[in-house]
Amino acid sequence: MDDNTKRVIVAVVLSFIVIVGWNFLFPPQQPPTQSNQAANQTQQETPTVAEDSSSQVPGASQTGDGVVAGRAQQSLSGSTYSPEGSGKRVTVETPLYKATINAAGGVLEHLVLKQYQEAINPGAKNVDLITRGTVQKAPMGLIWQQRPTWSEADWELQGNDLQLGQGESGSLTLVGTIDGVRLERTLHFSAETYLIDETLNVANARDHSLTGTVSFTMASEQLAEESRYNRTELIYFNGGLNKESDTDELQIGIHPAETVSWGGIASNYFLLAAVPTSGNMDLRGKYEDEIYRVALGSQVAVAPEQSAELSCSYYVGPKESEQLAQAPQNLLAAIQYGWFDFIAKPLIKVLKFFYSYVGNYGVAIILLTILIKIVFWPLSQKSYKSMEKMKKLQPMMTQLKEKYGDDRQKLNEEMMRLYKTYKVNPAGGCLPMLLQIPVFIALYQALLGAIELRHAAFITHVPFTDIIWLADLSAKDPLYVTPIVMGATMFLQQKMTPTPGDSTQAKVMMFMPLIFTFIFLSFPAGLVVYWLVNNVLSIAQQWMLTRKAS
Repeated sequence: MDDNTKRVIVAVVLSFIVIVGWNFLFPPQQPPTQSNQAANQTQQETPTVAEDSSSQVPGASQTGDGVVAGRAQQSLSGSTYSPEGSGKRVTVETPLYKATINAAGGVLEHLVLKQYQEAINPGAKNVDLITRGTVQKAPMGLIWQQRPTWSEADWELQGNDLQLGQGESGSLTLVGTIDGVRLERTLHFSAETYLIDETLNVANARDHSLTGTVSFTMASEQLAEESRYNRTELIYFNGGLNKESDTDELQIGIHPAETVSWGGIASNYFLLAAVPTSGNMDLRGKYEDEIYRVALGSQVAVAPEQSAELSCSYYVGPKESEQLAQAPQNLLAAIQYGWFDFIAKPLIKVLKFFYSYVGNYGVAIILLTILIKIVFWPLSQKSYKSMEKMKKLQPMMTQLKEKYGDDRQKLNEEMMRLYKTYKVNPAGGCLPMLLQIPVFIALYQALLGAIELRHAAFITHVPFTDIIWLADLSAKDPLYVTPIVMGATMFLQQKMTPTPGDSTQAKVMMFMPLIFTFIFLSFPAGLVVYWLVNNVLSIAQQWMLTRKAS
């Protein structure tokens, strides 16, 4: 085997090590565990805005009848929200969630997801995306002129608790006044979606024009469950998806130069976002007091006795593609599976298709693996045939090395003549493998990030026992059975594969099953099931080819 062939093989091996092992050996930095903070120790983001003015805002656009909108000039400064405030609580219940909103400003105090639990054990609580710590940063709070309206405006509720059945919708209206400005927030809810749509009317009751900034806010504690593969990030969209999970950077704060379509906080499985629908807005994001928070602001100027209208939607729920597809401003882009996202998303669709028939995501993963193997069968077949040919040439290659070992140029010439004589491509066994790497990476990312696998069971108990086993495909195998069996199948594959001519390289290859087993011990079970089934199918294919050749 010449040097070029060795390099190709080593490149393939190293690629797989980097792909699979990087997250294990160098996990993304996790923010510290949150603890509830007292309300008087927390701060809420507020914007700094221009002073009241009768002139128009430079660079702003006319929206009609003396109303002007422009970019907000925001900064971070302190304000607080007390969950023990005196405002009336109003509840909105749909088939998807139960939300609690404080009538004093419209702050979201709870949003309990009816279809998602915190754990897999019976009786586990439903996920509440608004924790006590989150409430202290006033999610869905409205800020006007550097001032938190939930505490500094006088509010009146128009409406009562909503109980929405399938196909129904309803609204709540909150009217607040602050320094001669009337703020009317109309919140619209639908039983079919996690979106909460807001229409904000800013009315100027003064005898002169005013200019100010309105900011829509969202906040969240750490969303990610305890896993090195799931982290909380601040994300936003301005023509492309941008993410930031480094809490050191977020403690400084981020402020994109361009306006954004939306911004929010996300983990692999859940998303809390503010989506302005009356036009892109400025975004400020920060991690402070162990809370992630964003504010999207827009500057408005309102003539005397006139009003301005802005709109924003809030998404607080799971990262389900069907739900996000209904949201405005391309919120669906919040689902992103890494480098090969364009491959991963179709694979998830196929996985969900299989699930719709078999009702078990473990079985669906097996069927998807079989489908992928069928698609790549010709390439794998070509690879195995090439390796078999190389195996037959091993004795002759050894003789050439013994004869021309000290003359590298002559050795390479004789090697190439040998390949040409027997019509063997030395890279033929590696190139088909390289072509499959993008699919492996895409499926790896998809299985790590798809909410469909969260708490999805395969084999809930060890047969004939009460021992919990593969009850959650998004978590590691608690008994480590699947990664150990997977390692054994890799070892068997190594035994069936022609031994490299280089003894050092052969020893390195024999260590690969052990390395992969160690790495896979903490991998989500869904990914291990895929890799295990793929190995079994590869062994079967290689055995068939070997038997046919013998």
